[in-house]
Amino acid sequence: MTFGEVKPSTFHPDLRPAARWLPRGMGRPWMVKLLRALPSLPARVPAAVTRHELSMPGFSPVKLRCFVPTLDRVPLPAILWIHGGGYVFGSAKQDDGYCARLASSLGAVVVSVDYRLAPEHPFPQPLEDCFQAYLFMHREATALKIDMHRVAVAGQSAGAGLAAALVQLIRDRGAPAPVMQSLSYPMLDDRTVLHQADDRRLRLWDSRSNRLGWAAYLPVPPGASRMPDYAAAARCTRLEGLPPAWIGVGTHDLFHDECVDYARRLREAQVQVELEVVDGAFHGFDVAVPEAPVSRRFFQSQAKALDRAFAGEML
Repeated sequence: MTFGEVKPSTFHPDLRPAARWLPRGMGRPWMVKLLRALPSLPARVPAAVTRHELSMPGFSPVKLRCFVPTLDRVPLPAILWIHGGGYVFGSAKQDDGYCARLASSLGAVVVSVDYRLAPEHPFPQPLEDCFQAYLFMHREATALKIDMHRVAVAGQSAGAGLAAALVQLIRDRGAPAPVMQSLSYPMLDDRTVLHQADDRRLRLWDSRSNRLGWAAYLPVPPGASRMPDYAAAARCTRLEGLPPAWIGVGTHDLFHDECVDYARRLREAQVQVELEVVDGAFHGFDVAVPEAPVSRRFFQSQAKALDRAFAGEML
């Protein structure tokens, strides 16, 4: 595994120490196997948030982790959270701390879906798992203390790519529309594998990682001329009628260009978009260095956009 060769000064000042030792990419067969085997570290959940696990009747393979703030007012806004991991590793449990933080900051119920992973469960299974979790939230809105009119879809990396595809699927199947899609450095476009990237400036997810993830998830080779609907969100040709979007990405992220282009296309389709581009930030920087000021600002930008959407201020 190759570690950083780009001068640290090219990275955001808050991230330079981490950029010195973080690997370019985590998508290597041996590392995926290791990451799957390692248990997620226990996360601190604020006393004002209750965490519990749920199963979906008739859909038992997929578990949900639910975070409910202790508040007198009900019903509450809600977020369906979709974890990252390049479609090939990761779990809902890895994001317990992040989900609890969202629940506490926003006074919202957060439901994190433990969707099944590729290559054992390639497209469309992970996306269908997320769709079933979304429908479950609406069916069980009363029991979960959820205001079904204030539900957002959010995720990180591959999870954000699934979130972007999910809102397309929700629109086309006529399910209740979410008030917002919140996408942190989403993995949107398999065609990125066709372009030459300067991997020396990347951390945590590079070109080799991207090829591995997409090849495991897709039913056809990444970059193929034709792709099934919803397999890669950026392939969608009709973006009209999608919910408002918050998209956050760093300039040192492999997904920077595809994220910026997707934001542009959403705007052209008359979809409200807030694009947060962080200069000198690499992929997953806010997870790798969560206490850095730049990571805190990134979280606050996402949380404020969600809060506005719940208040009906994003139309």
